[in-house]
Amino acid sequence: MNTTFRSSKLLAPLTGSICGLFVMATLGPLATTPRSYADDPHPRRAGKAQVAVPEESPSNPRSPDEALAKGLEYLLSQQHPDGGWGQGGGWRQSANASGSRVEGVNVEDPSDLGNTCVSLVALLRAGHSPAQGAHQDAAAKAFNFICLQIEQADKDSLYVTSVRDTQLQVKIGVYVDTFLAGWTLSELKGQLPDDAQEARRLAALQKVTAKIERNQQDDGSFAGNNGWAAVLSQGLCSKALNMASRSGAKVSKEALDKDQKQNRSGLDLAKGDFSAPASAGEPTSAGVSLYREGAKLDGLREKSKADAPRKAAAEQTIADAAAPAPARDRAKQELKEIAEDEKAAQVAGAAVSGKLRDSRYTAGFGNNGGEEFLSYLNVTEGLRERGGKDWNDWREKMQKTVCGAQNADGSWAGQHCITGRTFCTGAALMTLLVDHRTDAVSANDAPTNSKTARK
Repeated sequence: MNTTFRSSKLLAPLTGSICGLFVMATLGPLATTPRSYADDPHPRRAGKAQVAVPEESPSNPRSPDEALAKGLEYLLSQQHPDGGWGQGGGWRQSANASGSRVEGVNVEDPSDLGNTCVSLVALLRAGHSPAQGAHQDAAAKAFNFICLQIEQADKDSLYVTSVRDTQLQVKIGVYVDTFLAGWTLSELKGQLPDDAQEARRLAALQKVTAKIERNQQDDGSFAGNNGWAAVLSQGLCSKALNMASRSGAKVSKEALDKDQKQNRSGLDLAKGDFSAPASAGEPTSAGVSLYREGAKLDGLREKSKADAPRKAAAEQTIADAAAPAPARDRAKQELKEIAEDEKAAQVAGAAVSGKLRDSRYTAGFGNNGGEEFLSYLNVTEGLRERGGKDWNDWREKMQKTVCGAQNADGSWAGQHCITGRTFCTGAALMTLLVDHRTDAVSANDAPTNSKTARK
């Protein structure tokens, strides 16, 4: 299968460092005492019905180039004819009142919105969009699947899909598909072949953000978004809203401010850590600090990016001698709020950085599930812009961790909770590609399709 990336030069810096990170991450949990599966409300079951996952030898991990190419090859091989992706195996929650797990070789694995979104973003990060790349047809089919799901959804509820009882919904929040869709549609800006497709993207994104705003509570959380570690979907909501505000959608300042309350919940600016009392409406984190703090760090980082246009406008108003006094006063208040947001992001980055040498912290639940892979992505993206020694050390550790955890077939799989290979593979690929992410999501007046963006 052709797995051509944007440039071989982009992958060269990853060689060695990614594999180094995987080994560290693989060995890290072994040095700690993993939590009992009794702590997982729905532990993974053994037996002949369990999907067998071929394991890659920890002593012989792939190189970064090989891991990326093989992982992308696997992901593409799992795309369904309708353009979507399913979980890639593993249990589902039964639809009956018992809410027990169902699993086995005959259990349906239909395309679902959440796993399709993660897969498409991984393709985008690897240079394959509906407009360009060796796998643009696969990306275009995925985009169509996502839009169809949203276009068929009602206007008022927070649901954007009729598929229920997935691992993602049970473990990290009932409305996770909605937040993942907002992120993906935002990331697609500038990566579509024509204005008609861009208009479709924007209409779908606007519908998603409107549903989020309509159902958002005063503290930024969402009633009914239950899950084992729902703080992770709350973090995805923050990514969706803030990125949407920079990719052409109308997102109110009020919605962004409410969301920021969740990002800052528990963050003590004076102490420089997350020891402050959490807000009453903060979603559960399953008691895993890595999940909670990684999600908040990424949300704070996205809010700082969303603040950039506001900051530029406020500075321009203050510099304008002809601006009315009330307007200048409002601009000063804007800059004060933005400075507070930036400080919160810096404090969170320092707080998380200070814990990354603790193997118990980075081990998360004790071994890798989809929640860990998503948290690795959150922390990696959150620290990348911080730079410095902490970032370089983390990048090396995480790259070794991810390479060492890859299966022989190119997939990544979870060992608890989110076990499906689609989500784990997509998140792992994005973590490896974080150095090569270009922020295509820019201010609202930026080019709106890939043809104009390339001029």
